[in-house]
Amino acid sequence: MNYTLELNTQEPGSNIVFNTIVFDPFKVNIIERYVGKMNFHPKLSYVLFKIRTLDNEIIKTREGNGRVKIKGDHFETYQRLVRVLNSYDYKNKLINRKEADQDYVHFILSLVLANYQLS
Repeated sequence: MNYTLELNTQEPGSNIVFNTIVFDPFKVNIIERYVGKMNFHPKLSYVLFKIRTLDNEIIKTREGNGRVKIKGDHFETYQRLVRVLNSYDYKNKLINRKEADQDYVHFILSLVLANYQLS
């Protein structure tokens, strides 16, 4: 499945980071909330994601919610994956960026499949 990954779109000085993964039929909006100063070791507080059509209509989860909060072991895995995407090595192409992107996208896609009924 083809996708486009848009990382770290945020307002200057904001403690909220938006990431988006655009697939052919839908897109996944990922919202990261940080505590502390963003320029001095911010700490990831929580992560939400929601699915939208390409026309920006929110798709409901299996439980009827508009968004899903990443918790527990999934949250720890997400933190690890985001740490790689924000690393010096990733930004300066010292590691395989495509592989890091795929790990992140596959993880998010597994959460999407677990929480949404896509037809």
